[in-house]
Amino acid sequence: MFRRHWWIALIATGAGLGAGAAVTSAMPKVYQSSTAVLVQAIDQDTNAQGGRTKGLVNLDTEAQLVGSGAVATKAATLLRSPRSPIDLARDVSVEVPANTTVLMVTFKAESPEQAQAGSHAFAEAYLRNREETAQNSLNQQIKTLSAKIRQLTTTLAGINARLSRATRGSSDESNLLSLRSNSQNQLNGMTGKLNELTTTTIGAGSIISDARLPETPVSPNPMINIATGGMLGLLLGLGLAFVRERYDRRLRSAADVRDRGRMHVLAALDERTTPHFDDVLQPYGAGGRIFNRLRNEVLATMPQGNQIIVVTGASRGSASTLVAANLAAALARTGSDVVLIGAHLPDSVVDAAPLARMLGVSAVPGLSDLLAGRVGLAAVLQRTPRIPSLRVITTGGTATAAGLMQSQRLKDTLESLRRQGGYIVIEAPSTASSADAQSLASLADAAILAVELRRAHRPALLDAAEQLQRVGTPLLGAVVLPRLSNLRVAEPVGPAVTLTPPPSPSPSPRPDETAVLDRDLVQPRRFPTNTVSTASQVRQRMSDSAEEITAVIDMSGTDLSDAPAQDGDQK
Repeated sequence: MFRRHWWIALIATGAGLGAGAAVTSAMPKVYQSSTAVLVQAIDQDTNAQGGRTKGLVNLDTEAQLVGSGAVATKAATLLRSPRSPIDLARDVSVEVPANTTVLMVTFKAESPEQAQAGSHAFAEAYLRNREETAQNSLNQQIKTLSAKIRQLTTTLAGINARLSRATRGSSDESNLLSLRSNSQNQLNGMTGKLNELTTTTIGAGSIISDARLPETPVSPNPMINIATGGMLGLLLGLGLAFVRERYDRRLRSAADVRDRGRMHVLAALDERTTPHFDDVLQPYGAGGRIFNRLRNEVLATMPQGNQIIVVTGASRGSASTLVAANLAAALARTGSDVVLIGAHLPDSVVDAAPLARMLGVSAVPGLSDLLAGRVGLAAVLQRTPRIPSLRVITTGGTATAAGLMQSQRLKDTLESLRRQGGYIVIEAPSTASSADAQSLASLADAAILAVELRRAHRPALLDAAEQLQRVGTPLLGAVVLPRLSNLRVAEPVGPAVTLTPPPSPSPSPRPDETAVLDRDLVQPRRFPTNTVSTASQVRQRMSDSAEEITAVIDMSGTDLSDAPAQDGDQK
């Protein structure tokens, strides 16, 4: 699939790379800077049981506090930014390195200066918020302890007043003395703790690595974006190639005919070796050698006694004509008697009578005239000039022989030709355009499919094989040709020599002398090169081309006996 549709994957990958580059250029640049903050424990810090970090400080909690609203508000004040604290908090992130009490405060911004200032501002705001929180807690403890000391001092003063009025040696004196001692001890303890709190210095943490000015942006990353675009484009291209392969039913190569059509390929021709409609292939050329190998395979495959081969196409067109004509010529070159029957009326008027043009025979009468009963078999059999052992039955007149392919006359004709010996090659219409191919195949011993690439479709190929299988005709395989519309068509060549009657002063002939019988009519004929002598050769081979110019001599209205002798006429 990739080998067939590599250009789709290539275009999609290029588009993905271009899209990645375009996205990279369109995305705003983002810079980031980080500040390392060492967090110190204070008295009110307590780590949760089973916490991820060890020690008194729960760094996971502290990391969440960095992005809190209170810290973001202080950071906005330090930055003097018009942005709201909530927007600033979205650009800050905190990481806790393993086994440390350090917070990495990272801030992202559109410029290096803003990233550096934002990271430092959030780290500073966090430390200030932590110190303020700790200081407020300490002040609250001092305030509460001072109130208790004042209350205890007042209580102690009342005990002393009562003790001064008590009788010496009484039980009241003893109780008051004990109560005063306890109160004094409490007062001394609270006073000592108050002195300790008032002298406590709060250390919430410090910045151990301040934010630096970033040199390169962290986003967008050109390599990642372009690589991602290329990968997505490649995946998309493979998907498109798969879809195209899945729904493309055209046959594009001989491998498609073999693999997708599940059919044996007998021969595969290309643009260089595919024949044209002006002549059959020469036996020693590149295309001729391919048809010689095809002939050998056909002869080796067909059992003894099998003589009739039908050549049909998997799509509309003239592929079967080219294959049938050249296969018949290759068979005839072995010396065997071969009859080529043209049962395929061309689809276009321009391509009318292709067998007659290729083999140099008359277009009429033909098969349609024979099946209609207008002529006999001997009248339609024409021997080709250059291949004496090859006889041709052309398609016939402009009227098609459709509807007569199942007639008893056709069966009798094939049986008569079979008794004469030799091989019979039938040029049948395509299975996609007519049911005549199936009818002709039922009368044949073997069948060959002519497949025109980029025009034949896989369902049509499978249907053609199924049609032949239903009538019980063995399918030898397929002959693959390129799309025939892409081939160069030979230029039409006019008559090289035309013989015209000389002016004669003789009187007009009598009516009975000008009457021409039907048997005296002579059709224009093509003469091959090797049948004309050197002195009277009217066809020449161009020095820079392998094409041949054929002379068409119209002798229907010329009386050579009355013409004056010219130089070379006696030859």
